Amino acid sequence: MNVLKPNLRITIETLLARGASQREIERRTGVDRKTIRRYAANSPGVATGSGCAEEQTPPPRPPAPTLAVSVSACAVHREFIEAQVALGRNAVSIYQDLVEAHGFEHAYNSVKRYVRGLRAREPERYDVLEHGPGEEAQVDYGQGALTRAAGGKYRRPYLFVMTLKYSGKAFRKVVWKTSAQVWAQLHEEAFRALGVAKYVVLDNLREGVLEPSLYEPRLNETYGALLAHYGASADACRVADPNRKGTVEQAIRHTQDTALKGRQFESLEAQNAWLAHWEERWAAPRIHGRKKRQVLALYAEEQPHLLPLPLESFRMFRTVVRTVDDAGCVVVDNRFYPALPARLYSEVTVRVYAEEVEILAGDGTVLRRHPVSARPGYAALTDHDRIFNPSRETGALLHRVAKIGPHAGRLGERLFATLGRPGHKALYGLANLPKHHAREDIEAACATLLEIDSASYRTLARLVERKTLAREAAAQAPALTQSAPEIRAIDDYQHFFDQHAHTGDDRCP
Repeated sequence: MNVLKPNLRITIETLLARGASQREIERRTGVDRKTIRRYAANSPGVATGSGCAEEQTPPPRPPAPTLAVSVSACAVHREFIEAQVALGRNAVSIYQDLVEAHGFEHAYNSVKRYVRGLRAREPERYDVLEHGPGEEAQVDYGQGALTRAAGGKYRRPYLFVMTLKYSGKAFRKVVWKTSAQVWAQLHEEAFRALGVAKYVVLDNLREGVLEPSLYEPRLNETYGALLAHYGASADACRVADPNRKGTVEQAIRHTQDTALKGRQFESLEAQNAWLAHWEERWAAPRIHGRKKRQVLALYAEEQPHLLPLPLESFRMFRTVVRTVDDAGCVVVDNRFYPALPARLYSEVTVRVYAEEVEILAGDGTVLRRHPVSARPGYAALTDHDRIFNPSRETGALLHRVAKIGPHAGRLGERLFATLGRPGHKALYGLANLPKHHAREDIEAACATLLEIDSASYRTLARLVERKTLAREAAAQAPALTQSAPEIRAIDDYQHFFDQHAHTGDDRCP
């Protein structure tokens, strides 16, 4: 301890005896508080008079000062401040309102400390979710380690992790791109490596869930078909509730912090090989942090409870929605596929497999199946798939012509047999003649052409036109009659003739 001059020592002891604080003594004497603190601890008493402390009788120490409980200057405005905090306002805005509207005269820090105390709350509590062996697996994406990409730059790929909830055994793989098909493919590889749990817990990324819903989320079609193939069910988390799949979240952090931290890889294959090695060498043999048992031992217990794997792998496909065009086809990857009997301009779902294309109706019924076309821009249409089928159209035309009459039917067959493919145009003309002409005129003209052994539609049209004009002229000519109000009776003419024939007088009476 530093040795002070007697006057300073006596001053310090006197001030301590009077209850002065060490900070106040330091201000008055200039002596460091550490030195003052040592004198306060080592001196049983202090001098009250002049002279050395050893020659004086120390007075009794004063009672320890009681700690005063400080009351915040904001306490009188507690209701107002609580209401503003409930509205989400910050301490600065609350302080400004206190000054403006309530005459608050204290510092801003007082308001800041008071608001911080009001906002303090108990930490959120979480239940530990226990599941039986083979009951649940959890999946998610994270970020892998830096890997050299195609352009030479290092990028972080997607890290896919599936973890069995009971044992903690995991499958890990990194990929550059993600899609519904990639997501399903990664699941299949994980199922083949680990086994299939009854439920797969995932968040609401679009590769798995198209429409998040608390009660009935709609799964991606490819992902739903994959789970159905393996007999599993999806259990999507609620939106913004990642703690439901905390096991895989922790598995991703464990992989990033332990297996991948500070590493770089020259290819995805190298990183995947390292992840597989790390899982076998370090992750699987480790002791489970909470269960205090080896992960491999827990996995051995869980394996008999996993679902059996199907003999065949899942046929991977992607789903697209297409509109049936005016030719009755849908276009997928610039290839045309017949979609009849789907209605024109209706939307259909198309499943694109590696070697096959399925066209489905709105209710999921398979309408057509086609092998994947090897020729872009080419439509392989059979006669049945063509909307304009020459043979089907010919039959329809001949049927319409036969309704006109037997002569028209025979002439229609002769037109098609004689003219061939261009004869369709003549058949259309013959079938449309009843729109403007009488059937009996058409039949008469057809009979005339059959007699002269002609197969000319132009000749037929002229004959029909003439017969129509003749019929119209006959209809417009007045009919001859022997009696009418404007016609004199025949007897009057006879009397006139008898009276004037011998005189030669031709004057009318």
